[in-house]
Amino acid sequence: MTEKRKAFEEKLDAQMKEWNAQIALLKAKADKAKAQTKIEYHATIEALQHKRDTAKAKLQELKAAGPEAWEGLKTSAEKGWDDVKTAFHDAVSKFK
Repeated sequence: MTEKRKAFEEKLDAQMKEWNAQIALLKAKADKAKAQTKIEYHATIEALQHKRDTAKAKLQELKAAGPEAWEGLKTSAEKGWDDVKTAFHDAVSKFK
């Protein structure tokens, strides 16, 4: 495995851990929220978990890819990752 590939995968792993922490924080806030806000939190959390799970699957695919397929998957993963980052940023901003 090249250093570039290893660094990229480690970066994505770190981002995944951060997203898991953000979901846990949103869940804690949801538990303390009033009924209507709690419903909004849970809907947002569910959508974020789905996006995170999709990104996680893409990361696993990237890790399993051979050297010849890796570059193509990397580009696809980066685009998907940016979409998930935006969704997390929007959700966290919404509930501050």
